[in-house]
Amino acid sequence: MATSASADLSKAVKQMYLDLPQGEKVQVTYVWIDGSGEHVRCKTRTLDNEPKTIEDIPEWNFDGSSTDQAEGSNSDMFLEPVAIFRDPFLRDPNKLVMCEVLKYNHKVAETNLRNTCQRIMNMVANEHPWFGMEQEYTILGTDGHPFGWPSNGFPGPQGPYYCGVGADKAYGRDIVEAHYRACLYAGVKIAGTNAEVMPAQWEFQVGPCEGIDMGDHLWIARFILHRVCEDFGVIVSFDPKPITGNWNGAGCHTNFSTQAMREDGGLKVIEDAIEKLSKRHEYHICIYDPKGGKDNARRLTGFHETSSIHEFSAGVANRGASIRIPRNVGQDQKGYFEDRRPSANCDPYPVTEALVRTCLLNETGDRPAEYKN
Repeated sequence: MATSASADLSKAVKQMYLDLPQGEKVQVTYVWIDGSGEHVRCKTRTLDNEPKTIEDIPEWNFDGSSTDQAEGSNSDMFLEPVAIFRDPFLRDPNKLVMCEVLKYNHKVAETNLRNTCQRIMNMVANEHPWFGMEQEYTILGTDGHPFGWPSNGFPGPQGPYYCGVGADKAYGRDIVEAHYRACLYAGVKIAGTNAEVMPAQWEFQVGPCEGIDMGDHLWIARFILHRVCEDFGVIVSFDPKPITGNWNGAGCHTNFSTQAMREDGGLKVIEDAIEKLSKRHEYHICIYDPKGGKDNARRLTGFHETSSIHEFSAGVANRGASIRIPRNVGQDQKGYFEDRRPSANCDPYPVTEALVRTCLLNETGDRPAEYKN
């Protein structure tokens, strides 16, 4: 495959135009999840004034037949703004807006998993559920080959790359640092970043976020990463097992706590929640990747710092378990736990919703009633 044309365009020339004054007009970029449940789309419009709140941004529409969300004969769908961020690409006063998708009749689209998540989070608002998600990803060249890897072979075995420093260990740090700063500018609750075990694989963390904010902030962080990679002429992959063989996969470990877990004696509340999770393993596996467990089956093998997809396990400081209780949480007898099962390409809305349903609403059952294989 030829090098992406965007990699050859001069960003300095582009900047000359972005430096032009824009008057009082404001550019607002609407972002939404398409029919795949994994990818984001965007489009931009002009507003007369800078929006101060989400209520200042009008509803918009798009062609759902081109995003696998509607039939061509009735393709108009609506974008309902739900969360507003500063735009790190066009800069102030311009905005990025996370949107829910509604059908032609303004009913919730089947692919809109945020709406139900919001309803569930409202039910447990007094519990103050906090989440933090650790988003692993892989940088690829436009030919689909991992960035920095030899064109006709493999780098040295895993070991020196995790949190590594040096041109022979860290592949693509420019992208990572650009993304980090862009998220801070946007107002995303990014908490940190590090190089991962497989070369060209990295991680960033978002949180703590309360309730629905977790999904909003992670999706916008992913959008920003796609845009940063676009500017650098490379691709970001959230595939949970981008390279077969003796290489680590990519997950989206999800940290979860409630106010009761964070207070003195909270470890008992954490242990009770883990007991509930142990009885609902298949339900969570169905939800923790967009393909109902098929993507995670390639990753959750029991090797490469993963648990087996077929068995539930939990332990203190055990990165080979389904649920890990951090060492300091065991010592402090309060804090949070980490669910290591969600895949890198998971949708954070149903993931966080599932944790609340099982741990706080005490729901039971092996498979989601709405799950369709």
